[in-house]
Amino acid sequence: DQSSKLDCCFGDDAYETLKMGVDVLAEKDPDLYEVRARLGYPPIWTREPGFASLIHIILEQQVSLKAAATMFQRLASHLGSVTPELVQRAGEPELRRVGLTRQKSRYCVELANRITDGKLDLAQVEKLDDVQGRSHLLEVPGLGPWTVDIYYMMALRRPDVWPQGDLALASAIQDIKNLDARPTKEEQLAFAEQWAPWRALPDVRGCTRLGWPWANRLCKLVRATFSLAGRTARGATTRGNASDQPGRSGYPH
Repeated sequence: DQSSKLDCCFGDDAYETLKMGVDVLAEKDPDLYEVRARLGYPPIWTREPGFASLIHIILEQQVSLKAAATMFQRLASHLGSVTPELVQRAGEPELRRVGLTRQKSRYCVELANRITDGKLDLAQVEKLDDVQGRSHLLEVPGLGPWTVDIYYMMALRRPDVWPQGDLALASAIQDIKNLDARPTKEEQLAFAEQWAPWRALPDVRGCTRLGWPWANRLCKLVRATFSLAGRTARGATTRGNASDQPGRSGYPH
């Protein structure tokens, strides 16, 4: 149901809903109980839907979050604002002079072209169901499964998204569960089965840029749990193209 996916997620009681989800997880999992006892509840963090957020996520592919944030701010300062029209006007050569790689410059300009030409309407994508909306975004060069999943999770706040290949979530599970190595996709699904099924819980995640490493990991694992539980229950799979590159640090945090 399209109307129910967000109604309970970011209203006045959003934080109370987040706390409820953390409490459920903490009671279910002793390791999460310990993290909650040590650091309490994580804050809520989201991104605004739209072109600028997609550009920011493209810049996060295969680099640290700090480096991507610096590049995004440099781009915004140079252009005055990160809009499809200004990126299209700048073109690939100018974006490369700002510091973007050849590949990311091409991705950003192609995304801008599709929006200004009317081939892609992000406002309309937001109204579509996940399968239809994702298919539109996955047609754009540079927007593979990881990038689209991050956008759906952070900007569109969809609860049943799992960004496959995201190293940050794998590392979060490894740290909290005290594993010798990062869990594989199959092992992550196995953990989720222990926490399922909470697909109706809100799609929320904390933001802790400085310090609070354990709180940050708890936020990631809360988000991972909700997503994986829902996807496991549905037997869903993630579509995408092979060109997409997961970020080294995973999510903005």
